[in-house]
Amino acid sequence: MSKGFRLKTLGVALIISSFAMAFLSAWMWFSSNRSWQEHLTRSYVAGISLYETLRIGAAPPAGLQVTDLSLDQAALAHRGQFLRLQDIPTPAFVTIVSIKGPGRDPVSGETLSLGIVSGNMQYAVSELVSDGGQSAAQKLGNVTRLLATYCSEPILFARMGAQPWKQIDGRAVWGCSVAPRDLRLAGALLCLVALAALASLVHDTSAHFDRFAKALQNRRRLGGPESYAVQGPQELRDIVLAVNRYLEDERDQLSKRASVLSGVSHDLGTPATRLRLRTALIKEQDLREKFDADIDSMTEMIESVLDYTRSEMNEETPRQLSLTSLLEALVADYQDTGRPVSLMALEQPQIEVSRSVFASSIGHASLPAGQRILVSARPVSLKRAISNLIENALKYGRRASVELTANKDHATIVIEDEGSGMSAADVEAVIAPFKRGNNTRAVDGFGLGLTIVATVAEQHGGRLYFETGAQGLRACLEICRN
Repeated sequence: MSKGFRLKTLGVALIISSFAMAFLSAWMWFSSNRSWQEHLTRSYVAGISLYETLRIGAAPPAGLQVTDLSLDQAALAHRGQFLRLQDIPTPAFVTIVSIKGPGRDPVSGETLSLGIVSGNMQYAVSELVSDGGQSAAQKLGNVTRLLATYCSEPILFARMGAQPWKQIDGRAVWGCSVAPRDLRLAGALLCLVALAALASLVHDTSAHFDRFAKALQNRRRLGGPESYAVQGPQELRDIVLAVNRYLEDERDQLSKRASVLSGVSHDLGTPATRLRLRTALIKEQDLREKFDADIDSMTEMIESVLDYTRSEMNEETPRQLSLTSLLEALVADYQDTGRPVSLMALEQPQIEVSRSVFASSIGHASLPAGQRILVSARPVSLKRAISNLIENALKYGRRASVELTANKDHATIVIEDEGSGMSAADVEAVIAPFKRGNNTRAVDGFGLGLTIVATVAEQHGGRLYFETGAQGLRACLEICRN
């Protein structure tokens, strides 16, 4: 068994990891953003310097190569036929730009004509060169900065006024090879991956607690294991170990209790038999019958306690069964012996119907007639619980009427008598072991029947409650279907 991590350690690790991932992602984002801003600024400055090179013939800025076109190539450029020039990619896109400064240029008054040839795209430069508040050099700087924004390796052809056409190679300034690595998308993805990993770790950790809580909730109803697997964080491991020790102690106590009661029942068999033999020698009939009644009461008390202990030990394995068939067979057994037990017409289970194009709200519908109600239950203990409720109705209310209702989550078995003289509140108060009502003094029993029924109901994820019906008292045994 490997040692689990502690939630305190996990929390500190998650906080440190979150800060580290956030710092790394932010560094990648801002570092790339700064590098790109520097790259675009260099391209902008190169464009401003290039304007002076074209205007007065100054030395070109570093990284730019400016060459004159031959006469025939210049003639094609003059006619705007840039696609027919040499070394032009195929296919290609041409962007033609005319740049003028604000007002009349006091130096030359010339217009800069540009032909931008790219194998990938046309450039949207109309807004960059139409601003009347900028100089012609700034406008050219905006164009070169736009070229640096896209990795398209364009070729520039330029002419200042009536000067010769020139070809400009600026790949060393705004080309793809000199563009900085853009890590912003990688930083964002890293942040998302880190968040997903942290969320998964937190979800997986909490899932250990959820699974263990659900296993404990369903233990009595579904027959849980003798012990639970020790896994997850250290705090959960400590809890599971404590629960396992508690379950082991509980099993030992129940086993010892059952062994003691079984031994007492067996040991009482011999003196009870001797007492019966000796009472048979008593000539007075009334006294002999009283002795026999006391002996029977003593042995029945022991058997009742044993039944209650067996129901607590919960050793029966649940299985799927038809609750409809179980009730029909049980009621038929009582009717065969002439007991006044009747089975009401089974009410069809109501199920929720979701919204559809024909219904704007959630409604209910009934299952087809004859549909069996299936449950996952312990048949022996469930049959014993139903029999106890029927016997109580017959003892205290003369007749028993059995009814079954169900929905998608629960099934409820209702046993109604014809008036026992007790209210629902009175019966709720005598569910505890060995508690009996004031009107039951003349009826045999030891007050364990309802306690056993309530225990069985809890084992099936339900409850035992009482209502006042039209004829008498209604005992409702509710169990979980799933």
